[in-house]
Amino acid sequence: MSETPFDPKMLEAMVCPMTQATLTYDAEKQELVSKPANVAFPIRNGIPVMLMDEARQLD
Repeated sequence: MSETPFDPKMLEAMVCPMTQATLTYDAEKQELVSKPANVAFPIRNGIPVMLMDEARQLD
């Protein structure tokens, strides 16, 4: 069973929950990146997990 793909069109309606900034999609890592907040939110089974507790701090 393959994972459900993320629909990049969803980005038009999504913003970072911390900064309200626009997000960028990293297809390779399956993450949505907020550069102003310096975090990446995981995408699981095609669904972005927009919780700060789940966000990965960027280097």
